Amino acid sequence: MSPELPYQMALTMVQGVGNLVAKNLISYCGGAEAVFKEKKNFLKKIPNIGEYTASNISKFNGFDEIHKEIKRIEKHKVQTLFYLDKNYPYRLKNHEDSPILLYYRGTANLNHDRIISIVGTRKATVYGKQFTEQLCEALKPHDVLICSGLAAGTDTNAHKYSLKNGLPTVGVLGHGLQTIFPSDNRKLAIDMLAHGGLLTEYRFSAPGVKENFPQRNRIVAGMCDALVVVESGEKGGSLITAEIANGYNKDVYALPGKITDTWSQGCNYLIHQNKAAIIGSVEDLIKTLGFEKTQKPRAAQLSLLQQLSENELKVVNYLRGGEKGIDDLHYETQINVSQLALILLDLEFNGIINSLPGKKYAMK
Repeated sequence: MSPELPYQMALTMVQGVGNLVAKNLISYCGGAEAVFKEKKNFLKKIPNIGEYTASNISKFNGFDEIHKEIKRIEKHKVQTLFYLDKNYPYRLKNHEDSPILLYYRGTANLNHDRIISIVGTRKATVYGKQFTEQLCEALKPHDVLICSGLAAGTDTNAHKYSLKNGLPTVGVLGHGLQTIFPSDNRKLAIDMLAHGGLLTEYRFSAPGVKENFPQRNRIVAGMCDALVVVESGEKGGSLITAEIANGYNKDVYALPGKITDTWSQGCNYLIHQNKAAIIGSVEDLIKTLGFEKTQKPRAAQLSLLQQLSENELKVVNYLRGGEKGIDDLHYETQINVSQLALILLDLEFNGIINSLPGKKYAMK
């Protein structure tokens, strides 16, 4: 156990400290433990803190409960992922409202090369169910991780068909890992632990209260390269997730339906409002996602490679190992982000690399 963990957990429990404030406190103080060791007068001077929050931090006395919680998660082999940890989902980390602490059980890599989130109504129709099955089957050769919310209907179908086709799948929960909701999905959840996982920002015994589920949706949206909305009514969690994904600059796709079909109203709305690209067929979607097999460089490309600068060569060499996101490339090459963006644009214009959904790149 990291000595910082009790303090990381404590930050999620202090009244007045949300994820944004917690990150601000850590930035000023240098770490979670340092926040609780800091004097109240110093805390009050940190922007957006003030008397109320500073007092709550100084008076916090929940460490006995936290140590009990740590024993629970250790017993059940729950991993904790702090937002500054290397194995924290980097796609999610990029967004300022991402959770500072996640709890995870499973075997899947949350930084898998390709992650698609599939969401939709809890009242999935035969049309939606068949599409979900076809999509998971089509994704099988492309080594994709499927993310969803483990809810009834579309989410359940996405997880089930992922497992059926040998795809790892992660369910994002709106409650702690002690329970599974709906309870009918307990067997499915157990299967997912061996071929995917369960992820949440809530402590082990936290109940699934109503307001948790819209919060859960931002993780489903933030975890992926692209979001697929299968079916949705005029209102619902899927539309919320799509809105969040748009705000995160994710690629959003929606399955159209008849204008008279209740559970296609939301998808048709997203398409009409240009908030989602229309899905013409499973094959077209796979092609749009950029999951076709890459071709070997042509002679003209080889000539261009010989003319690249040192930094351009760095980028190309890293991309030879497979597709990567701009954050990975920045970390691995140590090239300034703004300069890196220009390099990637030049390489794409010269036909050396492809731009993929989710701000990822691959050799052409």
